[in-house]
Amino acid sequence: MAKKIYVGNMNYATTEDELSTLFAQYGDVTSVNIIKDKYTGQAKGFGFVEMAQDDAAVAAISALDGKDLGGRKLRVNEAENKPRRDSYRGDSDRY
Repeated sequence: MAKKIYVGNMNYATTEDELSTLFAQYGDVTSVNIIKDKYTGQAKGFGFVEMAQDDAAVAAISALDGKDLGGRKLRVNEAENKPRRDSYRGDSDRY
């Protein structure tokens, strides 16, 4: 089963290709997604990598947490499933 990994404290110039190459050293990378501001398109400094095998993901997390990439020490751990927040839609009874 695929495992999703959170990657934080990234340099804003880090690309999805760089992350994919970095994590591919430990196993098959199925997806990479750097989170960007929806208005400016600027990277927010974190993203997610999905790896095909759980053991490869565990090895990548162990090896890459604290690793320097682009002058910043990465924070790498298993991603948590958090419910999405509803954005404010003007519902007056919600407040």
